[in-house]
Amino acid sequence: MPSQNRFISILMIFILWQTFALLLNTDTFPSAIDVFKSLFFHLNEGELLYHLTITLTRVVITFFIAMAIGILFGILMGSYKRIDNALDTLLIIGLNIPALVTIILCYIWFGLTDAAALLAVVLNKVPTVIVTVREGARTVEQKYMQIAQIYKVSKIDTLNKIYLPQIYPYIMASARTGLSLIWKIVLVVELLGRSSGIGFQLSMFFQFFDITSIMAYSLAFIIVILLIETYILRPLEKKANKWR
Repeated sequence: MPSQNRFISILMIFILWQTFALLLNTDTFPSAIDVFKSLFFHLNEGELLYHLTITLTRVVITFFIAMAIGILFGILMGSYKRIDNALDTLLIIGLNIPALVTIILCYIWFGLTDAAALLAVVLNKVPTVIVTVREGARTVEQKYMQIAQIYKVSKIDTLNKIYLPQIYPYIMASARTGLSLIWKIVLVVELLGRSSGIGFQLSMFFQFFDITSIMAYSLAFIIVILLIETYILRPLEKKANKWR
């Protein structure tokens, strides 16, 4: 049923898109059919898959690094008041520094390299993961932890079976929002200082005012993200919430 509803939603978007494009009849708003034609053209040419693979690689690397660091510090700040007080100001600064500023500084300090690009993305994402996971760590029921201590449950079992299941929903929430945020920042990073990837291609199409290709490349990446959300993140979320 959910998949059927999603199909209906996509179909409605397609119909509305095509209708508005026909009504406006302008080169700056290509029709859905023209965009799909452009998408298949770039797929046949091969450069779309090449740049898509590079961008996805950057997204995956930065996603896992940001999640690992964010979960660690989120748990520490949510569990220990002293650590929270010591890092809270730094966290607020990290949350409010514009992504564009971080990207430019990383490129200036470390050069126009992939390492600088990945670092800029991670620095932008980590604070948001920390905030979400910290809230989860604060909501952990201490009575369950005390029961585990009374019955002398091992620390590993306490962590895996009592502590982490309580913050899984917060981890999944940060993962889903994180994925949507990271790929957007990766595109900006590629647009500003890389010679490959979806962001780089979008900048090229912008220079030639090729709106159809811009929308085709964007559509390709959105499709991939929807597939990741449907077949990876949602099943993981259901599995994580089974204990409830």
